[in-house]
Amino acid sequence: MLKRLPFDETLRSTVGIPRQSELLDSSPRSRVWRVRLADRSQVIVKQITDDGDAGADADTRFAREVAGLRLAGRATGPAVAPAVLATEPSARVMVLEHLDDLGKVADWMPGYAESLARLHALTGPADAGALPSWSGPTAADAESFLTLARTLDVPVPSAVSDELTALLERLDPTPHHALLHGDPCPGNDLRTTGGVRFVDFERASLGNGLVELAFFRIGFPTCWCAMSVTAAPLAEVENIYRTTWRGLTGRDVPGDLADACAGWLIQGDALVERAHRGTVDQLARVPTEDFEWGYISARERLVHRLGVVADLTRNNDLLHAVGRLSSTLAVRLLERWPELRPLPAHDTRPWY
Repeated sequence: MLKRLPFDETLRSTVGIPRQSELLDSSPRSRVWRVRLADRSQVIVKQITDDGDAGADADTRFAREVAGLRLAGRATGPAVAPAVLATEPSARVMVLEHLDDLGKVADWMPGYAESLARLHALTGPADAGALPSWSGPTAADAESFLTLARTLDVPVPSAVSDELTALLERLDPTPHHALLHGDPCPGNDLRTTGGVRFVDFERASLGNGLVELAFFRIGFPTCWCAMSVTAAPLAEVENIYRTTWRGLTGRDVPGDLADACAGWLIQGDALVERAHRGTVDQLARVPTEDFEWGYISARERLVHRLGVVADLTRNNDLLHAVGRLSSTLAVRLLERWPELRPLPAHDTRPWY
């Protein structure tokens, strides 16, 4: 298919006349151009594709991204996302503010954490229905996790099943209405003179902000470039997030971070890229194959997540048995496959 700039007369009359365009790298789910207009200003043009398997839900993804960006546009003070300048729904095209990314910085996480909290705090109960609710782990995920342990001959404490059932109830997004990005990974966070702004809102939803704050601990579970954050840097960014949220909402972040991390742990789909989610039981593959996503293997991601949950739940009455199982399962994985590597440190993140 020709990748011609989809800029019709409606967009020309609204935004301006395009004089030069450059097709940028993007996922198979979209096409993105940097466009210079006749007045010499620049914009970003993004078209959600309907090519092949990636196009099965193209209309939904377009509507979801536009809705997420418009909600993000409520931010006062520093923006947290590019502004939506115009849309052409029939072609699934949006014209967005062009952002000048400052590129690599030595300490990228504090600004990221602050902008993430500001993004999450933009919505509330009055916005119910503006976006889908966050889609978390299911009973099938919990059972798959238990099956993995049994397959690897790890004893499952009797209390684990009940703890996981209660976990799924606590992770119900219904009472929560934070604006979640859906994929706040390196490459979707741009550093500008006004702070970090997020792009690519195709998976935006409403839920509990802790499920994205958990990215720092659990290793960025929706990202090809999984990373480990520990010790003082981890404490700093979590404090920045919580302080920012409290300052904007007047209350503490609801819920328990241990729940959010345990939720990511039991989701097998968080071991693979988006195109492969919902296709097979990914945890069931772990005992027989160590499949890679980016430069990190599924077993390496899993060992990291198991260790995080084990550490977080040592004194947690609601997830104590899950924590003990996680600790034992991590040991078993490392016994069977001692070549597994720890996740790279956060200061090795890729830059685009």
